[in-house]
Amino acid sequence: MSRIGNKTITIPAGVEFTISDRNEVTVKGPKGTLTRQFSPLIEIKNEGGTIQCVRANEEKHTKQLHGTTRALLNNMIVGVTEGYSKDLIVEGIGYNVQMQGNKLVMRLGFSHQIEYTVEDGIKVECPKPTAIKVSGIDKQRVGEVAANIRAFRKPEPYKGKGIRYADEIVRRKEGKTAGK
Repeated sequence: MSRIGNKTITIPAGVEFTISDRNEVTVKGPKGTLTRQFSPLIEIKNEGGTIQCVRANEEKHTKQLHGTTRALLNNMIVGVTEGYSKDLIVEGIGYNVQMQGNKLVMRLGFSHQIEYTVEDGIKVECPKPTAIKVSGIDKQRVGEVAANIRAFRKPEPYKGKGIRYADEIVRRKEGKTAGK
């Protein structure tokens, strides 16, 4: 029994939800439009402002898809109404970031600066030289861009230098002690 897959999703006002053949769902809202194709094993029903996901059989793979499909649909609806964002913090002496057009320019202690080109549909802001805010309507792409930016200099455990998520806790290690 899937607890998440059996939950209904209510469609908020101002959101247009359409299901075409081959289980392709389009969600249109005030922030934009998202389209995704789902497995034919899960039937998506739109009944009077609520969405219900029904699985075709009781096989393990179908049960796995049931909750995943419902979660992805909910993420699409939340994305076009509210949007998603991830905050990153840059720590380290001389480490800073800034936007130049659609490129994020980062100085992270290397001999050169790193330029990251921001893709369409994703908005990157630098409110402070040590803060990055990644936002957009697609939860997966926002998380992926934030992870790609963080991967340029992951936080290290001794001084905590690097790029980390705002809610991430870096476990610090004790350094070497004197030999004698």
